[in-house]
Amino acid sequence: MNIIVLLGSPRKGGNTDLLAESFAKGATEKGHKVETVSVHDYKVAPCKGCNACFRTANNTCVQVDDMTAIYQKMKQADMLVIASPVYFYGISAQLKAVIDRCHNPLRDTFGITKAALLLVGAASLPELFDGIVAQYRLCLNFFKIEDAGHVFVRGAKEKGDINNTNALNEAYELGKSL
Repeated sequence: MNIIVLLGSPRKGGNTDLLAESFAKGATEKGHKVETVSVHDYKVAPCKGCNACFRTANNTCVQVDDMTAIYQKMKQADMLVIASPVYFYGISAQLKAVIDRCHNPLRDTFGITKAALLLVGAASLPELFDGIVAQYRLCLNFFKIEDAGHVFVRGAKEKGDINNTNALNEAYELGKSL
């Protein structure tokens, strides 16, 4: 499979990065091609909701930014992995902008059949990820995408806190299980 990991963390070398790297290592060892896209490195404006992409040739967005490159990467993917730190019970703003830009009908040209979710939060609340999971499941249902699994990490605030959990091994095993 061609797997794209949309990495939503603006903090290089942080807990979410480490989690995504562990997943990628496991998946690569199973022979899958994994590309991690750190969305923080791309300039992606939020969706304007103008729906011009539904009316333009080739579903071109009126905004000229780096989302065009991300669309191309997503078009080549068989699997999508969302990896994000959790801020105020939601995914990072950078990642949210990319996901919202998939309002574009180009999404219907993607061959993504599986998805997974990797989330890291500083809080320890049991319901920490509930809002994100609800949105994730709605997207899976709407696009008829198979859920390949998830790794959720609570209580990881400072860089490296994730090393005090079993999450890196869980992500590696999730990648290997594909």
